[in-house]
Amino acid sequence: MSDDPKLQVERVQTGVRMEKRILKVLKGFAEYHDMTLGDVLEGIVLHAFDGKTPFSPASLERIRELKKFYGLDLDSSASHRLKEIKGKAPRRKGEK
Repeated sequence: MSDDPKLQVERVQTGVRMEKRILKVLKGFAEYHDMTLGDVLEGIVLHAFDGKTPFSPASLERIRELKKFYGLDLDSSASHRLKEIKGKAPRRKGEK
């Protein structure tokens, strides 16, 4: 549907925290497809909201490769069990 008109949206900056290796895989996937991280996340979320998979078999293979490269051994079964390592909270501006 390349002749569809572009949809205008208002984007906002967000400070989302997520597991480090997941972010590396997402960034690697975005870079591979010459997309921004935000574009990848928007696509994933819009597909998920419709109950659809956002990835083709080729994309899933690329993700498997990126997960291996970045040592990401988590899968969907870990999604509600992740816990922050104590003492790893980011510093706030002005703190030393």
